[in-house]
Amino acid sequence: MIDTTVFQNKTAVYYTLGCKLNFSETSTIGKLLTDVGVRTARKGEKADICVINTCSVTEMADKKCRQAIHRMIKQHPDAFVIVTGCYAQLKPDQIVQIEGVDLVLGAEQKKDIFKYLGNLHKNETGEAYTTTTKDITSFVPSCSQGDRTRYFLKVQDGCDYYCSYCTIPFARGRSRNGTIESLVKQVEKVADEGGKEIVLTGVNIGDFGRSTGESFLDLIKALDQVEGIERYRISSIEPNLLTDEIIEFVACSKRFMPHFHIPLQSGCDEVLKLMRRRYDTALFAQKIKKIKEIMPHAFIGVDVIVGTRGETEEYFNRAYDFIASLDITQLHVFSYSERAGTQALKIDYVVSPQEKRERSQKLLNLSDSKTKEFYKRYIGDTVKALMEKSKSGAPMHGFTENYIRVELENDKTLDNKMVTLCLQGFNHDETALRGTILQNDK
Repeated sequence: MIDTTVFQNKTAVYYTLGCKLNFSETSTIGKLLTDVGVRTARKGEKADICVINTCSVTEMADKKCRQAIHRMIKQHPDAFVIVTGCYAQLKPDQIVQIEGVDLVLGAEQKKDIFKYLGNLHKNETGEAYTTTTKDITSFVPSCSQGDRTRYFLKVQDGCDYYCSYCTIPFARGRSRNGTIESLVKQVEKVADEGGKEIVLTGVNIGDFGRSTGESFLDLIKALDQVEGIERYRISSIEPNLLTDEIIEFVACSKRFMPHFHIPLQSGCDEVLKLMRRRYDTALFAQKIKKIKEIMPHAFIGVDVIVGTRGETEEYFNRAYDFIASLDITQLHVFSYSERAGTQALKIDYVVSPQEKRERSQKLLNLSDSKTKEFYKRYIGDTVKALMEKSKSGAPMHGFTENYIRVELENDKTLDNKMVTLCLQGFNHDETALRGTILQNDK
């Protein structure tokens, strides 16, 4: 039994780095603490408890985590400081040495946070609790509302792929998931709360069903039947797991949006082999072609890594030309980062930091031109957009079905409302299309 009196009238702050999956899991921890009497600290208020959920996808992510930990300790000097997440799982000994850190929890421990909190008394030295990768086996359900409108539903965790550059399988463990039945129940609860849009999140969501004998296609078919939810979006899904059946289902779905996020990582087959990816450029191109044949209006975001070991100038140029040829909407560009323990360190050819920056900028420029070209196609169209909360006095934004960002004058009555509008030209910084409301649906 938890002695809830320890937590009565305590305040907490939460800081999340990295992916939407981390955000979702932080919210779950926050709900656990709220249920025993902890409230979120107000702006400027010194907190009693500080939870920092970390990322470790790159060396820069590790650095940002360390900076965030020091910053939160400085801002809340008397708080009981808890650090969890991927960086905590991979580097617990480093984190526990930081003065002011009280507790470090690995991937398997964060679900049992109360087991380790004790009476919240600070000690001279912190304590770290983690398990080996093979012992990370739990799937912890998580469904949380974002800071604007969308909910994030965790459907899967872990990864069995072990790409040569990646440490996430070591931080998250093997692929595992919740049952379709349990996930449907979570979605029904979101519908009861008035949620309209849900993003399906995970580490490798196309691998859904590994631990339950189900499939990702089975999952989205079941979720599509839940009344009250108007929109689903599928977060990053591996191209080799994005089957034609999934694409065809989304095309005729009542609720799944024409919006895909597909990691390519490199547009050069030789580099894909060095990365130990499970597809080639021909397969990737076929997936894009399939989507556009039946959903020409679909938004397609693509992840790309530049400057990996082995990426010669010739290989990069080949990758650039391939990416430029694709009918995609946006690139998410990442610079390769050396990660201890990965197989990529055995590859001889090393790209200089300057070359990484130049290649990254070249791809970012390509992304910008592709996104603007995509937006321009829809100026003058009548669309539906789900509007999001915004800061007082600032313009408000929302997204169309195919993820075009729209901008309206601030109107609090439109928060979490679906509106029909006509798309106008670009806003002042060309990050969205201005809209004229034709109908406020509900």
